Amino acid sequence: MKNIHKIGFLGLILTLLWGCKKDEILTTLNPNAVLTASLSTATSVLIKDNAAQDALTVSWTKPDFGFAAAPNYTVIVDKKGNNFAKPVNISVGSALKKTFKVAELNTLLIGLGLTPATVADLDIKVQSLIGTATVLNSTILNLKATPYLDKLDLSSPWGVVGSATPGGWNGPDLPMYKTAVANELVAYVTVIDGDLKFRKNNDWAENLGGSNGTLKAGGDNIAVKAGSYKITMNPVALTYKIDKFSWAIVGSAAPNGWNGPDVNMWYDATVDLWRAEVALIDGDIKFRQNNDWGVNLGGSAGILKAGGDNIPIKKGTYLVTADFNALKYTVTPYKPWGVVGDATATGWGDKPDQKFIYDLSTETWYLNGVVLKGTGGFKFRENDDWGNNLGATGSTEPAPIGASGDLVANGKNFAGTAGTWNFVLDLRDKAKPIYKAVKK
Repeated sequence: MKNIHKIGFLGLILTLLWGCKKDEILTTLNPNAVLTASLSTATSVLIKDNAAQDALTVSWTKPDFGFAAAPNYTVIVDKKGNNFAKPVNISVGSALKKTFKVAELNTLLIGLGLTPATVADLDIKVQSLIGTATVLNSTILNLKATPYLDKLDLSSPWGVVGSATPGGWNGPDLPMYKTAVANELVAYVTVIDGDLKFRKNNDWAENLGGSNGTLKAGGDNIAVKAGSYKITMNPVALTYKIDKFSWAIVGSAAPNGWNGPDVNMWYDATVDLWRAEVALIDGDIKFRQNNDWGVNLGGSAGILKAGGDNIPIKKGTYLVTADFNALKYTVTPYKPWGVVGDATATGWGDKPDQKFIYDLSTETWYLNGVVLKGTGGFKFRENDDWGNNLGATGSTEPAPIGASGDLVANGKNFAGTAGTWNFVLDLRDKAKPIYKAVKK
């Protein structure tokens, strides 16, 4: 009887071992499996007017893994010769192709640091993953691409300077922007009681002043009263004009209701839009000029019209943009990123973080003029909350801050390095957020 039991037990073990061996054989990668990928074109010259059109398709065939598999694929793009050290990764799930629109591909290329209107060489590969393991990489595909500048360049060397401006007589000057009128420049400013002049390149070597709309080299200071203005100036015709001017948000959802004062919007020359980052409550809003109902705009579905309907709003913080030429608007939930830490002036959360501004033209976040102490540390976090925060990679803490680098969720503190810093956060690839830092 004992022998029968022993034989039965041995048979069970052999059966289990065979089952394990069989599973192992079934899940062994076919050594001849190949991931073959191709590009729809080897050269892509991107044109802004074609932003919504298809620019490039990367396609591939499912490899013969030697067993039933459900891989996920990632398209990986980097500058040629960079050995995919700092690539852009685009996860596409189980799809067997990825089509890039012109605008999408252009954003990717600019994010890699390519120069607009200049041809550049790129390396592209496709990677398949089963679970968390990299199974196969395709051969490297080559693409010649030319991106376009998606950021308006309305800048000019001229600015507004004076005791009425935030920078005083020493600057930095308030910028003036090009307009559709030849040689005419414009600035949208909020000033205090005082004087102003115009000067070139933040320097007194070339400056203009005057009175009654006429300018001359080295002319008189121009007196202004506190308020918001549209200032136009022509350095060739030597003329200027100063008009009371503002666009703002008003309504029951706004902090001061329908009677104002309204929430001022500011002009973003990189996208030629007016914008405001504002906390609103349940209610309605409209846009109006100069805190007056003489010119007001409302509407729906992103379209504005003179005297249009109130725009309903739910409680929240929003990025509001408006194109008062094309009569379009957007209202987008807004959770700003900030810098936090005892190396900063606001500490580890005792006060609101110093907030980044979202750059609509590059889809990145920027914060200039951050003063860091030479001691302590700092990190980046979203919306004054630790639920979403980014720090340094690696195990060293505090980690040195470099000119650029990778970020990781809940990462290590960066070390405070004394000085004034400008920061950029590029969070477009959620799997690979990066930062740039410049000490002024």
